Amino acid sequence: MLSKVAQVLRSSQISSSETLNETANRIIEHAKTSGLIDHLCSCLATSGSGLIAGSSNMLQAASEACRAAWSLIDALDVLFMRKSAILFPISALQSHFSQRTEIMDHIKDPLFDEESTKMVDVMARAFLRSKAVQVAVYYCFHQRIESATICGLQLLSRCCLHNGIVPSVLCGLPGSLPVTTVVSGGGDRTIVSEIFSVLSICSSSLNKDAHTVEPSNTKCKLANPSALICHSCTILTIIAQCLKSTGRNSAIFMLTTSPKKQLARLSVLARHVSYDDKTKASFQLQSASAMLALASILSLESGTSVESSISEIAMPLIPRTSTLSDHLKFSPGNENQQDHGNFNGKLPYWLRVKDGSVGLLDSKLKWGGPLAVQQLCASGIPLLLIGLLSNGFLNAYQENECQNDKGGLSPIGVVCTISSLCRCLSGGTLIFRQILIRSEHVKLISNLICDVHLKLIKFWTGPGGGNAGVRDLINAVIDLLAFPFVALQNAHGLPSATASVSSGFLLNVGSPGQRVCVEDNDTVKAIEEDMGKYIKILMEVGVPSIILQCLDHMELNDLGRPVAFLAKMVCQRPLAVQLVSKGLLDPNRMKRLFDLSAPKEVMLDALMIISDLARMDKGFYEYIKCASVLEFLKSFLSHEDPNMRAKACSALGNMCRHNAFFYSSLARYQIVSILIDRCSDPDKRTRKFACFAIGNAAYHNDVLYEELRRSIPHLANLLQKTEEDKTKANAAGALSNLVRNSDRLCEDILSEGAVQSLLKLISDYAVSALNPSRNDSTNESPLKIALFSLAKMCAHPLCRQFISSSHLFPVIGRLLQSPESSIAKYASVIINKVAEP
Repeated sequence: MLSKVAQVLRSSQISSSETLNETANRIIEHAKTSGLIDHLCSCLATSGSGLIAGSSNMLQAASEACRAAWSLIDALDVLFMRKSAILFPISALQSHFSQRTEIMDHIKDPLFDEESTKMVDVMARAFLRSKAVQVAVYYCFHQRIESATICGLQLLSRCCLHNGIVPSVLCGLPGSLPVTTVVSGGGDRTIVSEIFSVLSICSSSLNKDAHTVEPSNTKCKLANPSALICHSCTILTIIAQCLKSTGRNSAIFMLTTSPKKQLARLSVLARHVSYDDKTKASFQLQSASAMLALASILSLESGTSVESSISEIAMPLIPRTSTLSDHLKFSPGNENQQDHGNFNGKLPYWLRVKDGSVGLLDSKLKWGGPLAVQQLCASGIPLLLIGLLSNGFLNAYQENECQNDKGGLSPIGVVCTISSLCRCLSGGTLIFRQILIRSEHVKLISNLICDVHLKLIKFWTGPGGGNAGVRDLINAVIDLLAFPFVALQNAHGLPSATASVSSGFLLNVGSPGQRVCVEDNDTVKAIEEDMGKYIKILMEVGVPSIILQCLDHMELNDLGRPVAFLAKMVCQRPLAVQLVSKGLLDPNRMKRLFDLSAPKEVMLDALMIISDLARMDKGFYEYIKCASVLEFLKSFLSHEDPNMRAKACSALGNMCRHNAFFYSSLARYQIVSILIDRCSDPDKRTRKFACFAIGNAAYHNDVLYEELRRSIPHLANLLQKTEEDKTKANAAGALSNLVRNSDRLCEDILSEGAVQSLLKLISDYAVSALNPSRNDSTNESPLKIALFSLAKMCAHPLCRQFISSSHLFPVIGRLLQSPESSIAKYASVIINKVAEP
C-alpha cells in the first residue's frame, strides 16, 4: 500500500486527482502518528532473530518490512520535493553572483524531508544496534526478490548518508578499527558482497554470454535490471565516498584482499560501464552510475599507505579516452531529474551523470603515466574540463523554476574535475599556459573556494558535502594553483624557495609539479618565464585573500595544504605584501596555527612563514610583533621535534637580520639563554640555525652582549668539532659580531679559547685554500668567515696581542699567496692590523 502511495504522489496525474492526493496524505499522516517505522524495525529484528536461529518463516516479512520502510520514507521525500527546489552548490553559487538569489535562500536547504530524515535515523540506529536487523536486511538481498532488493538498496543508501558508521558495517569492518588500519572488507556474507552479486546477476541478465563473477542463487528473470544496476552502483558510490571522507584510503575495505575478487568486482562494474547504447537513455544512466561507482572505489586508492595491485587491475578496465570524452559531452536532457522512485532506475537527485566520467578520467591520469597525460591533453580534455566548470555556472541561468538543475557536476564531480586539471598541467607548456596563465580560468577555479561556495558545500548533505567536502575541494584547488610553485621549487639549478628548509613541503608530495621538474625542462623554463604573469593573475583575482578565508572554513587537523600554500606564496614579495595586508599575521590566526594540537606540518609551515617574512624585509617586523608569536617561538626552542627547534632558531635569526627591532623582546621573553643552549643541541640543523640567530642578535648593537656572554664557549667548541661547514661559518660569524660593537666580551673571547679555535680552524683549512682542487669550493668553506672574524677581533688590543703571539699566526701570512682574492685580502687586513702599535 505504501508503495502505491509513493507511486501516486510521483504520478504526473497528481494535480488532477485531488481525492487520490488527499487519501495518500491521510495514509502517510497515519503512518507517521502511529509510529509505523518503529514497528517495521521490530519486524526486521524479529525476522533476523528467527533467521539466526535457523528459521526462514519470517523471511517474507523482512522483505515486506524493507519495502514498507523505504516506501514511507520515499513518499515523504516526494512530498517534500514538490515544495522545494534543489540547486547544486556550483549552480547556487552562480545564482548568487548574478544576484538572482540570495545565498541564504540555498545555504541551508535540506536535501531530504525532516520527517523522513527522522525515520532514516530510526532505521540507521536499529541497523547499527541490532545484529538481528542486520541479518534480516542481508537476507532481503540474499533471497533475490527484485522489488525488496531495490527498496533495500535505496533504504541503506539513505542510512549511509545519514550515519557514517553504516558503510563500515556494510563492508563488515570491525567497529573499533582505527581509521589508518587497512583490513580486508566486503568479504563473503557481507551486504557489500551481496550488492556485487546483484550486479553480476544483472550483467548475466543483460548479456547472456557474460560469466557470473559472484555466486548467486537467483532463478528468476529480472524485470528491471537497469533499476537494480543504478541503485546498486549508487550505494557502492556512497559507501566509497563515506569511507574516503572518514580517512579510510584503500579500496581493500570494499574489494577484499583477494586479487580474484578484486578483479571480479571491478570487472562487473566495467561491464556495466560498457553498456553504452546511445539510443536508450536507461543504458546511458546505467553506464553513468557504474562509472561513478567504479571511480569512487578507485578514489579510495589515493593516499593509501599500503601497497596494492588494484591500480594495475583497474587500469585496463577504465574506458578509452574517446569514451570518457563522449560521456563528458553527453547532454542528459530530462534523465538526470530527481529520482525518488523505487523502480525507474534514474540517478538520485544529489548525483550527476558526469561525476563518474571525470572520476575515471582522474584515475586514468593518475595511474597512466606521462604518456596517458599527453594523449588526454592532445584530445582536448583540459578545455573540456574547464568547460564543465563553466557550464556548472551557466546552468544556474538555465534552471530557473526546475526542481533540479540538469547535467553538470555534483560536489564530488567538481573535486574530480579540479584534480584532473591539475594532473593535466604536466602535459606540457601549452597546457600549463592554457589553464593557469589565463585570468578567467584562475578566477573560475578560485571562485570554487570562495566563502559563498564553501558555505554551500558545508551544508550540502549529499556526497561531497560537509566538512570533508570543504576539505577535499580546498585541497584540490590548492594543488592546482600551487603547481607552478612546486615545479620551480623542485627544479634543478634554480634557487631554493627559502634560505633554510623548503616551505610547504606537504604540497610537493605526489604533485605533478614535482614530476614535471624532472621530466620536462621546457615546461619548467616556461613556468619560470611566466611566473611573474601568474603572480600578477593571482593578485588580480584575489587568491591570497581567498586562501586566508579558507582557513576559517576548515578544521584544525585539515589545515595542512592551505598553510603549505601560504608558505609558498610568502616567498614571492608581491604575494607576501598582499597576504600580510589581508591579515595573514592576525594574532588569533597565528594562535590557531601554533596551537600544540595542530598537525606538525601546519606549525612548521607557520614558522617558515614568520621566518621568510622576517628575512625578506624589515617592513614586516611590526606586523610580526603584532602577531604575538614570541611566546610560541620560545616554547618551540624546546620542542621534542628537532625540525621545530631548528625552524624556531631560523625564524628568530631572521627577526634580527635587518635591525635591532626585536632585541628588547628577546630579552623580555628570556629567549637568548635558550638559544645559547641550542648551540649544543643533538640535532645538527638546530645547532646551525642557533649560531645564525646568536650572530644576528649580536650584530646591530651590544644591548644583548651580557646575555650572549655565555654563548662564547659553545661557539668556540663548534669550531673544533666535526660539524657542517655552514655551522662553523655561522659560529665564526657570531664570534665576530660579539666584538663588532664593543670590547665588553674580549676577555671572555680570549679566556674561553675562541680566538685560538678560529686560528686552528684557519690552519686546518689553509692547505686546501692554498692548493684548491676542482672539487674544493671555497665558497662553502668557513675559512673566509673565520678570517673576517679574526680581522674584526684585531680591532681590539687584547685580541690583537694574542693573535700576533700565537704559534699559528704564520699561517695567516701564507694565506697571502692564496689564489682566492678574498682570502688573500682578509689575510692582508689581519697582518696589517696586527702590525699597528
